[in-house]
Amino acid sequence: MATAFGVIDTGLREGRANIAFDAALIEARRTGVIGDTIRFLSFAPSALVGRHQAIGREIKLDYCRAHGIGLARRITGGGAIYFDPGQLGWELVFERKSLGLDSLAETTAAICSAAAKGLQRLGVAAAFRPRNDIEVEGRKLCGSGGFVDADVVFFQGTLLIECDLAAVVRALNVPQPKLAKRGLETAAQRMVTLHELLGVRLPSPDRIKAALLAGFSEGLDLDAQWRRVSETEEAIAQRLLEEEIGTDAFVFDIDDPAADGAAAAGTRTTPGGTITAYLKLETAGTPRVGEALVTGDFFAAPPRLVLDLEAALRGAPVQDIGAAVERFFAGRHVEVLSVTPADFRAALEQAADAAGQR
Repeated sequence: MATAFGVIDTGLREGRANIAFDAALIEARRTGVIGDTIRFLSFAPSALVGRHQAIGREIKLDYCRAHGIGLARRITGGGAIYFDPGQLGWELVFERKSLGLDSLAETTAAICSAAAKGLQRLGVAAAFRPRNDIEVEGRKLCGSGGFVDADVVFFQGTLLIECDLAAVVRALNVPQPKLAKRGLETAAQRMVTLHELLGVRLPSPDRIKAALLAGFSEGLDLDAQWRRVSETEEAIAQRLLEEEIGTDAFVFDIDDPAADGAAAAGTRTTPGGTITAYLKLETAGTPRVGEALVTGDFFAAPPRLVLDLEAALRGAPVQDIGAAVERFFAGRHVEVLSVTPADFRAALEQAADAAGQR
């Protein structure tokens, strides 16, 4: 029997409000206020940084402020993205047992493959490309990401319909090495829109949503039925917006750690993502970790994984930082997409080396 999913469309909202609604869906699903849900959404022009990224390093803040582009921090990991009304957001929130997907990697592959199947109905040769993209002939049409939090899975994607790709370059600091490994000069070369692919045959927004729903229904064996957005969902979203997600304290929680000359840095770059670690040391007596900060464009679950790692490292002897990282990951079930616990260890050990304490 197909799994029942409700479908909602929350329309066009500014960035922080949309992300607050993401968090509201997770809370409402965890507490049983709503059932498994698919949401469609659109953004006013926004630059969104990943949960673990340093916003001052990833986004051109002065440009965005001067041109009225909103600044927000997602609750999911991954890299910075530019979002405008020419893109369609889609997301699924559901109990893990509903679809029987065991890992974050398996969840990503299943959902992205289903979304690609839906986009094929529009006449494009869309296909899932690990780690988390949907591509057409090597160009990115849709990015995605998510996490598993206890029994609730949250997964989201961004479909490029007819957005201003040049705005991506103007708003974001896209790392040159990330482009060079694909032989590209700008981020816009890496992406493609439905409008570019289909021209005058570009479907209406309703047809695009219907195609995606058909793909999810077929690929994931869902019974997707439209429903109204509840007052409870809106109330939870408004509370989260006001108390946390809409605040500058949350958005700028990680700003530009490299600007702090007291912090030593180490970076580990893998084919699927980058981890940059920063350490402040206490050097009285045996050198120990005073503060640790782990940033990057990786996806990790549970959502508190990085915060818990940082807390676990405080007070650890710097000489033993690698062993401390090993003990942390050995003691809990974690899921990371495209990076490994060894990559976290390598970045932190490099930071310790940079501090001259290993």
